[in-house]
Amino acid sequence: MEIEECLERVLAKIQPAKENETAALDKACGRILSEDVIAKRNVPEFPRSAMDGYAVHSADVANASQDAPVRLKVSGKLYAGDVPEDKADYGTGTAVRIMTGACVPEAYDAVIMQEQTDYGEEQVEIYSRIKAYQNYCKIGEDIAAGTVLAKAGVRIRASHIALFASLGIKEVPVVKPARIAILSTGSELMDLQDAPVPGKIYNSISYMLQDAIRQQGLQVVRRSICPDEGDALREQLRDALAQADLVITTGGVSVGQKDIVPKVLEEMGAEILFHGADIQPGTPTMGAFLDGKIVLALSGNPYAAMANFELYFWPVMAKRMRSDSFLPVMKTAKMKSEYNKINKHRRLIRAFYEDGEVRLPTGVHASSVISNLTECNCFIDLEAGRAVQIGDTVRVRMFYSF
Repeated sequence: MEIEECLERVLAKIQPAKENETAALDKACGRILSEDVIAKRNVPEFPRSAMDGYAVHSADVANASQDAPVRLKVSGKLYAGDVPEDKADYGTGTAVRIMTGACVPEAYDAVIMQEQTDYGEEQVEIYSRIKAYQNYCKIGEDIAAGTVLAKAGVRIRASHIALFASLGIKEVPVVKPARIAILSTGSELMDLQDAPVPGKIYNSISYMLQDAIRQQGLQVVRRSICPDEGDALREQLRDALAQADLVITTGGVSVGQKDIVPKVLEEMGAEILFHGADIQPGTPTMGAFLDGKIVLALSGNPYAAMANFELYFWPVMAKRMRSDSFLPVMKTAKMKSEYNKINKHRRLIRAFYEDGEVRLPTGVHASSVISNLTECNCFIDLEAGRAVQIGDTVRVRMFYSF
């Protein structure tokens, strides 16, 4: 089965999240907006000076020049944060010394920069003409009340935070994050707090997937190791399904004597959506539906698990979290390296993309090897039976979270 069909079967079972919540602004970066955020105020809320200088009536200085300066009475001084005085003389023939960001009294319609004056304190000579509203920020010039600041489905970035903060918005509506359980099967697995034991290995996959998930604003509510025993796996799957919206298993999904995940899922009454796809690595990857939730069963090989996690998990989250921001970026690129191996299956080859070109990393490309993944930022999505030479065009899937 092609991976697109596998994914289609999984997505058909996913319901968009209905639960929303509010997030304090200082905790909102990376979250997904559940509804449009609309400006309730203008920014700025008052006419504001764009520079240090003098607020003037533009008509008063229409003929000002270096040779024929215009002299105006200085009616006061305003710094950022000051409020213009109600009784001050802001009429024709006057000016107000003003600093950047200060409120321009309503009577004036322009600000002349101080470099075009004699810096007078009681009277000021103006050496240049100026147009109405020059160096002058109108009310709502940055943001007008009623403007949609960000639409539902947008992932909140730092620039959104600044935008919301400029309007005094303290909290925003967000989609409640999906809860994920990661269940690593294998009697050979150890957690990091365990001392090394002959014949056992550290469970690197679960840490890799956990951080990939968390850095996108989602929750990992359970991360556990299960021995290759049917009863233990059934119990842990029940617990994981009770806690999470989606369960990821790693290992035990192929055809070995201890690969018990498919059998246990079938015995528990799961609907098998797919088992095996036309892709390397991770051909035995499995998708199942149990207790109204998806179980994504990945390979126990780290690279195979990572590659198929990228293929399935993020499109599922795009639908679940109501946001296309989870969808990976697809590109085409020119090869800077050769790949002469002929594969019977479509293959995801780790690589590095830059400026329209893609190259292979150094080292071994086996499914169990992750040491050169730090040199990579994409997969080459290579058709079955194809070798590629330098200069050939290939499809590239950018890593989403690694």
